Amino acid sequence: MATNFDFDVLYIGAGHGTFDGAAPLAATGVSVGVIESGLIGGTCPNRGCNAKITLDEAVKVSREAARLDTVLTDHPKINWTANVAHKQEIIDVLPANLTAKLEDAGATIIKGRAKFKDAHTVTVDGSRDITADKIVIATGLKPHRLAIPGTELAHDSEAFLNLTQLPKHLTIIGAGYIGMEFATMANEAGADVTVMLRGDVVLRHFHQPFVKQVVTDLKQRGVTFITNANVQAFERANDRLVVKYGQQQQLTTDWILDATGRIPNIADLGLDQIGVAYDEAGVHVNDHLQTTVANIYAVGDVTKSDQPKVTPAAYFGSKYLMQLFSGQTDAPIKFPVIPTVVFTSPRIAQAGVSIETAEAQGLDVSENDLANYWYYQIDREPLAASKQVHDKQGHLVGVTEMSDQAEDAINALLPAIEFKFDREQVGRLIGLFPSIGYAAWHRA
Repeated sequence: MATNFDFDVLYIGAGHGTFDGAAPLAATGVSVGVIESGLIGGTCPNRGCNAKITLDEAVKVSREAARLDTVLTDHPKINWTANVAHKQEIIDVLPANLTAKLEDAGATIIKGRAKFKDAHTVTVDGSRDITADKIVIATGLKPHRLAIPGTELAHDSEAFLNLTQLPKHLTIIGAGYIGMEFATMANEAGADVTVMLRGDVVLRHFHQPFVKQVVTDLKQRGVTFITNANVQAFERANDRLVVKYGQQQQLTTDWILDATGRIPNIADLGLDQIGVAYDEAGVHVNDHLQTTVANIYAVGDVTKSDQPKVTPAAYFGSKYLMQLFSGQTDAPIKFPVIPTVVFTSPRIAQAGVSIETAEAQGLDVSENDLANYWYYQIDREPLAASKQVHDKQGHLVGVTEMSDQAEDAINALLPAIEFKFDREQVGRLIGLFPSIGYAAWHRA
């Protein structure tokens, strides 16, 4: 590495795209700096994945208890305030733990906001210049905000996760990951929930027959869906809020969540000044995660990529850059199968070739009605199904499952999809019995 810079490698942002690779990179003796304006760990540990799955555990338990009402004598109710406090107990320690992980490995953490001055220099908080041989943009995504009158009256996902008192009526604009997960949580915790869609498709990146079953279940539980809403403005009305939408229609509510998506967090980074190409989908990178400026790289959600913008992809990219910068590889990045899941109740999880792609390509798609499979009857899951995709040689190349245990079932099958096991190889994999792994392998 070069010696005339402050650092060999400088990361901007301290999320999974950074810390998973920066710590082991620093441990190899490479000089590593990490610039972060907020909490170490970024979105996922502090205001995303870890926080939401902690809140969701009570939802999962409540749903299961309701299904077992003839076995359990009392149905537990979610104490939202206590649930949020529990969430905070879980995540409060993470920034310090991740800070220690980085610093113990030899990395230097610099607090502040970075902006590029030139290809090898960033200015922190407008006053301090930091130089590096290589610089990695790992700033992730930030919430999109509707550009309509009254947009300041709506809140983002972080605000929802920190609500100590759940509003009586909650209106969610958007029906992607965030909108549907939070609608599920709030509904189970007792709020009156309305979900407003720009179009008429919920969770567009997931298998729609499964999605429609989840939506139907939420409707039966009292969630209202308004399609083609054309939201136009938010206004105050005494101590409540009004959503103006459609043809002079309006909805009175107590709290508004703007869940209209997430966008690359690259404003004010100075990318134009140094010639780093980007668009609304993210920073452009090649197969070595290099940007259009050779010594500047980008990783994780901030990149324009055909990979899903989820933590596993950021983790793998971060590990790849560690190997690249430490001289362990010079090969292009080759992403493994990256699974995705939406934590509704039931969950929908998928990995590999989608059902829609398989049907278009004439691949073999088989379906299992899991609701009638004995293992899923233990907790009386009413909505449970899976579909497997095999290629023309008989390899398992894709799986989609809807169930309360879908994420674990998909995890069990990932090796078969990644390494393209044929039916004979799959047949030799017998999981622990009884377990979700055994059930998943048994039907693959």
